[in-house]
Amino acid sequence: MTFPYISVEDARQRSGLRMVVVGNVPSPWGEAAKGILHIKRIDWAAVRLVYDSEALKEWAGQRSGPVAIFDNEPPRAGWDGILLLAERLAPAPSLLPADSAERALMFGMGHEICGEGGLGWSRRLQLIDARMHDAGGFPEPVARYLGKKYGYRPESAAAAGARVVALLGMLAARLKSQRGQGSRYYLGRSLTALDVYSATFMALFRPLPQAQCPMDPGTRAAFETRDAQTEAALDPLLLEHRDMMYAEHLELPLSL
Repeated sequence: MTFPYISVEDARQRSGLRMVVVGNVPSPWGEAAKGILHIKRIDWAAVRLVYDSEALKEWAGQRSGPVAIFDNEPPRAGWDGILLLAERLAPAPSLLPADSAERALMFGMGHEICGEGGLGWSRRLQLIDARMHDAGGFPEPVARYLGKKYGYRPESAAAAGARVVALLGMLAARLKSQRGQGSRYYLGRSLTALDVYSATFMALFRPLPQAQCPMDPGTRAAFETRDAQTEAALDPLLLEHRDMMYAEHLELPLSL
């Protein structure tokens, strides 16, 4: 479903929350931010990310992921900055655990999914490497662009693949442990932002069906590139959790 975007000029003149997001692609960082705002029922206006827009760079900074700007406050980028802004704007329902130890665990695991060297970061390196070996992955222009951005080196690609496998295993183990305690969620017995991150980042491995997530066929094929080790690590429980999240907490079909 097409998302209603406003121009940078309109965004500058508005108050409230505006967020810069990638269009036409289910970028997991952007979809996670959208999901958090949806759960909290925070109204916002979308600005399409245009990489060569000087006006956008001046207003929101030179970022490739989502950037949130509230009123005249400084831009907030990064998964954690946007989450903390959303928590301030709409404290309820909170997506942070009340317990300090569980809160620390949530931010640690959130970094392992969303942060530098985490699941999304390493998966992108894996898909870049797949293209360099003519084994699927991103289209060549995208692979070369992202390769420079993410510091791709052929000698480090194997480490990225191993990291993906290890992180998928860690997430699946956590869900299995929680299921054994009667919970469908990653922490305690209630929804947190960690559930949103896990659900949205599964798009990098197995996107939602076309009816729920309209995608360019080439992009879908790239996201679905999986070697044998990654396929084995993609536990069905991770996808069950994703489906539960979209059925009960997140918005369908996706607006891109």
